[in-house]
Amino acid sequence: MTHIHWYPGHIAKAEKQLKELINLVDVVIEVIDARIPVSSSYPNIKKLLGEKPRLILFNKADLADEKKLDFFKKHIEKETGFPVLKTCASKSNDISIIENKIAELGKDKIDKLVAKGLLPRPVRVVVVGMPNVGKSSIINKLIKKAKTKVGAKAGVTRQQQWVRVNPKIDLLDTPGIIPLKQEDQKKAKKLAMVNSVSENAYENEAVAQELLNILEKSYKENVIEYYSLDENEDITLEHIALKRNWLAKEGRADITKAAVMVLTDFRAGRIGKFILDDEN
Repeated sequence: MTHIHWYPGHIAKAEKQLKELINLVDVVIEVIDARIPVSSSYPNIKKLLGEKPRLILFNKADLADEKKLDFFKKHIEKETGFPVLKTCASKSNDISIIENKIAELGKDKIDKLVAKGLLPRPVRVVVVGMPNVGKSSIINKLIKKAKTKVGAKAGVTRQQQWVRVNPKIDLLDTPGIIPLKQEDQKKAKKLAMVNSVSENAYENEAVAQELLNILEKSYKENVIEYYSLDENEDITLEHIALKRNWLAKEGRADITKAAVMVLTDFRAGRIGKFILDDEN
C-alpha cells in the first residue's frame, strides 16, 4: 500500500504547543475515535501529560462495534487507571456524566488550593486528541453553543479562549492536537480510513481497499450484504464497482468512484458498526 505522507508540523513544535496547553489546566479530556480506540490514542501520552488527571472519551461510539468497544473500555481503564466514557458528539444526554467526572478528577487540585488558603475556583480543562477525532464537537457539546469552529477536514485552526461550562468547570476552547509519528504507518492508514488524515496525504483507492481487507476478516457478512456481493467472490473495489454499476471508460469498473463511496459509506456507518483495531 502507498505510504501516507502526512505530518501535522514538526513533532517537537507540536508537542511543545501541546505541553503549553497542558500546563494551563488541571484535567485533560483525551478524545479517541471509538472505531480505532488504539490507533487514535497516543502511546507516549503520559510523557506529554505528566501526572495530569485524564478523562478518556470514546467519541463516535454510535458508529462502533459495541461489544468490542466494551472490551477496549475495560482494557484502557485498567491500563491507564483513568475513567473511559463512551460518547457521541451529536447527542447531549451524557453531558452531566462527563461534567461530573471532570469535577471529580479535578477535586484534588481544588482542595489543595483551598488548603493553601486560596478561594476555590472552577476546574480548568483542555480537550486533546488526534486530528479530526471530534475534539471541537466535544467542546461544542460541553458549552452547548457552537462558539468554536467545527471542521470536517483535518487540522482546522481555532482561536483560543476560555469558556465557562458551569460554575465548577472552565474549558479551554482551543483543542490540543496530538501529533502522529509518521513512521507508524499502520496507525496512519486507519486514521485515514476514519478521515483523521488530510486527504492530500493518501490515495483513496489504496486506503479503501485496505479498509475492505480489514472488514473482510471480522465483518465480512456486513460488507457482502450492503454491497450485494456473492459469498464466494473477493471483497474488492472492482467487484463492488461492478455490482453497483459504477463504470468508467469502455465498461471497466470505476475503481476511483468505488473507493470514494466505500470510504464515505464506512465513515457514515452505513455498512455497519465496526472497530478496526485488534483486541490483542
